[in-house]
Amino acid sequence: MNIKLNLITFFNILVLLTSCNGQIPERKAKTENIVEGDKVMELGKSIMVIYQDKRNVYWFGSWETGVYKYDGKELVNYTTKHGLLSNRVDEIKEDTFGNIYFSSAIVTAELSKFNGKTFTTLKAVPSENWKLEPTDMWFKDSYGNTGKVYRYDGSTLFELQFPSPPNLSNPFDVYSIYKDRKGNVWFGTNPVGVCRYDGKSFEWITEEDVTEFRNEGANGVRSITEDKNGDFWFNTEYRYSVYDSTTLKSNKFYTRHKSIGGLDGKIDSNLDEYLSTVRDDNNDLWFVTYLDGVWKYDGTLITHYPIQEKSKQITLFSIYKDNNGELWLGTHENGAYKFNGTTFEKFVK
Repeated sequence: MNIKLNLITFFNILVLLTSCNGQIPERKAKTENIVEGDKVMELGKSIMVIYQDKRNVYWFGSWETGVYKYDGKELVNYTTKHGLLSNRVDEIKEDTFGNIYFSSAIVTAELSKFNGKTFTTLKAVPSENWKLEPTDMWFKDSYGNTGKVYRYDGSTLFELQFPSPPNLSNPFDVYSIYKDRKGNVWFGTNPVGVCRYDGKSFEWITEEDVTEFRNEGANGVRSITEDKNGDFWFNTEYRYSVYDSTTLKSNKFYTRHKSIGGLDGKIDSNLDEYLSTVRDDNNDLWFVTYLDGVWKYDGTLITHYPIQEKSKQITLFSIYKDNNGELWLGTHENGAYKFNGTTFEKFVK
């Protein structure tokens, strides 16, 4: 009898719930505001940095018009009106979860984080918490001679002050950051040289080629890379063999070698300094100059690739190797270029 009564009660409640519209009402899911961005037909002119994420989506950072996302079909522009921190983008990086981060030299101690839907701003916390974890991300402070960098561990953005380099007290900026094959982090500065941090100590290279002033200004270490032999190149005419402390036999942890001199193979050349370099999948080194195109060095031969528009050399800024090993150029005023195996062509959607 009790079972029958319980069944009758259940069906009566069910009838009451469905009598209004013939169905059981559903809870409405909470919706999140999604930033759409502006669909555009072409990139802006000042494309200074390029990045391809884990989903093979390209991001083009501009110095004037925000960042552009290209998924192979659509080109979408994000700016401050969509939540981006600044319309100048100097760095683009990605964490293990696929979130994309953007830093700007003109906005200190803050980053923009994009989770695929919305932008949020991360604010740095002043700290002495120097660490070196495999998943940490490092960001530079390249404006204002602060001598600072930022480490993000996935939850906190730490603002870190560098110790003074030996025998130098100049104020300095951090122009480049590079993680080597052994997990050490290198910082290229302007104008006090190069610093290696291994999680415990700081080692400095302060040779004249990484600190010298030319034409009343310092070029700074804007690019750091390793060649196939493990030697380091710091956008100067020298390369550096670097050693672990266990094999150290002198006061220096490196040996400096004259490499290819000027990029054209000449000893006296105005091509000693370059802005950006990358090692391709064939272990060739590619160098980007400001106004003299791109140079490739395979260990023996040097090849020059002029980058021109209307028969005039254009100003370059960076070179980037994507997930497929293809090479891209960022320029000051002419958008982005891509290597087709023979020459660099302007990227057109």
